[in-house]
Amino acid sequence: MADSALIPGRLDAWMASQRWFANSTGDALSTVGSLPLTADGNVVISFVRDATPGAEALYQVPITTAADEPGGPVRQLDGPRTDAFVQALLDLLFSGSVARGGAGAASAHGVRIGWSGPVPTLRGARVLSGEQSNTSIIVDAERADGSSAALMVKVFRALHDGENPDVVLQSAISAAGSRRVPETYGAVVGAWPDPAAPDGTAHGDLAVAQEFLADTRDAWRVALDAARAGEDFAAPARDLGAATAEVHRVLASALPTTPANERSRIAVLGSMRVRAAAATVLVPSLAAAGDRITAALEAAASGEWPVLQRVHGDYHLGQVLQVPDRGWVLLDFEGEPLRPMAERNEPDLALRDVAGMLRSFDYVAGTIAHEGGDAPAARAWADQARSAFLAGYEAELGLSLAPFSTLLAALELDKALYECVYEARNRPTWLPIPELAVHRLLEAVA
Repeated sequence: MADSALIPGRLDAWMASQRWFANSTGDALSTVGSLPLTADGNVVISFVRDATPGAEALYQVPITTAADEPGGPVRQLDGPRTDAFVQALLDLLFSGSVARGGAGAASAHGVRIGWSGPVPTLRGARVLSGEQSNTSIIVDAERADGSSAALMVKVFRALHDGENPDVVLQSAISAAGSRRVPETYGAVVGAWPDPAAPDGTAHGDLAVAQEFLADTRDAWRVALDAARAGEDFAAPARDLGAATAEVHRVLASALPTTPANERSRIAVLGSMRVRAAAATVLVPSLAAAGDRITAALEAAASGEWPVLQRVHGDYHLGQVLQVPDRGWVLLDFEGEPLRPMAERNEPDLALRDVAGMLRSFDYVAGTIAHEGGDAPAARAWADQARSAFLAGYEAELGLSLAPFSTLLAALELDKALYECVYEARNRPTWLPIPELAVHRLLEAVA
C-alpha cells in the first residue's frame, strides 16, 4: 500500500493539493453523490462539487477504504493508486454490469468498444506521473487465455455533462482502421446529480481504457533533443504533418461536418478578441500593438474558410508519441479540459490544430534560447520544421493551404496570445517566447 495513495486528514485539504484540482482552496466543496464499485463498499466514487464563484466544477474522486491489517485503523486512499479500485474499474469497463449509487442518484455502466473476451485480471498498475487534468493508470493485465494485455486507463477528474471527445474521437479514428491513435477498448459512462441539467442529472464519461503503447517517446522530447543537437528534423516534421492530416481526414469522414457561416465566424472572432484583450492587459508591449493585433485577427473573418469538423482541440508536440514500427501516434483528444463539454463537442477549424503544432515548434526554439543555447540556430531549426510540417500536411490532404493563409496566421496569433496570458500568470520568465512570437507574426502579416 503506497504512502502516496494515502488521503491524509480532510478530503477538501487533500483535493486542494492535487494537480487536477483547478482551484487553490477546497473551502466550497461538497459531496453530491457517491457510487460504490464493490459489494463491500470499500471502493467508492465520490462526486464532489466546487461551488467557488468563477471556479465552479464537478470532480470525480475515487476512494478506496482499507486497513493495513485485520481490525486495524481504516484509512482512505486515492483510488487510482490502489489495486482494488483498478480491478473494480476493469470489471465495470468490460463486464457490461451497472453500478448504482449510495448517497445521491449516481450510476455508471461499462461500454465495450474494441475489447473482446472476458474481463482481464489485474497483475499490476501504476499511475502515470506528470498529468495535470486527469489520472492515467498503466495497467498490466492478463486475458482469460493467459496472454498479457497492456492498457492505459484514464480516469477523468473534472466531469462535464455530455460525451467526452477523448472517447468519441479516438474511438471513431481507430474504428476507421487508422493506427494514428491508440485503440480504444471501452469506456465507463456515468450519471450524477446536477441541478443545472434539464432533469437534474448530468451524464458523461467517467473513464476510458485504451491500448498502452510501450517503449515510446513523446514528440516534444524527440524534437527538443534534435534541436539541441542541431539535427535535421525536416523528415520527422513532414511525417508528423502527414499523420495530422490523416487524422483530420478520418474525423471529417467519420463525424459530422458543417460549412462555416456568419454565426461561426462571429463566434471564432469573438473568442479571439477575448484572448487578445487579456493579453494586452497583461503584457505592455502587446498593448502598444493592440490595433495591429485586432486588424490581423479581423482580417481572418472575411477570408476563405474550410468546413468545420471535429478536431483535437489542444494539439502540440506533447500530445504525440513516437512509436517504434508505427510512427507518430496522437493522444488526448479531450480538448481544453476547462472549456464546457458542449463547446468541445462542436465542429471547429482543423487549422486550429495546425496552428497549435506550429506554435509548439516555436516553443522548442524558445526553450533553447531560454536555456542560453544558440538562439539563431534554434530559430532556423524551427522554421525548417514548421515548413516541413505544413508540406507533409498539404501532401497528405492533396490540397494547398494557401487559400486559408490569412485564417491560419490569425489562428497562430490567437494561440500565441493565449500563451502570453498563461505565461504572464504562471511562468513570467517564459513570457518572452510567445511575446516575441506575437511581434514576429504581426510583422509577417504587415
